[in-house]
Amino acid sequence: MNGFDFTLAGVSLVAFGSGALWWPDQRLLCVSDLHLGKSERIARRGGAALPPYDTRDTLTRLAVDLTRMQPRIVICLGDSFDDLDAARALPEEERQWIAKLQAGRRWVWIEGNHDPGPAGLAGTSLAELPLAPLSFRHIARPGASGEISGHYHPKARLATATRPAFLLDRDRVILPAYGSYTGGLRTNDPALSDLMRPEALALLTGATVHAIPMPR
Repeated sequence: MNGFDFTLAGVSLVAFGSGALWWPDQRLLCVSDLHLGKSERIARRGGAALPPYDTRDTLTRLAVDLTRMQPRIVICLGDSFDDLDAARALPEEERQWIAKLQAGRRWVWIEGNHDPGPAGLAGTSLAELPLAPLSFRHIARPGASGEISGHYHPKARLATATRPAFLLDRDRVILPAYGSYTGGLRTNDPALSDLMRPEALALLTGATVHAIPMPR
């Protein structure tokens, strides 16, 4: 499977072109910022009517990663839902789909700024998850080490294409947004350029993962 192997805090990890992170020794798959129900939330708040296929598309791609990797643990790293009302408004068919993806696995919903509490679905809802020597949380903390987070939806440019990207240095990895209809933050934004070390890499997602020095 298309991926980029790297080490964080002595742990071997793989960044996949889909935007998912794999910890082989734990059989753990981590994804961030699914933003399920975004089209429903935008319409509910009076925004543009987007085709209501974002949740279906995101779950389809997640199902592919789960089928390929057969993880024992799945961590959704916050902002799994565009807000808690969007989680409650999920059609029954999509709720059952999520339940099917969860079956036989430990499933952890990390709380994000969009979904700061249990969403009423199976699995465990946590503010963050320490799993030594790594820690999983939604928003990176300056000074942390061995940290895996999301939140910023990082994007980087390679030639003429801008793609979602993992950001990686010796302290942390920040995951790209996995969900459809998600925007992104360029890596030269101070929120990212001030957080990541000078030697940080951007791992651009897609059919092939491209590792480049993080654009600043």
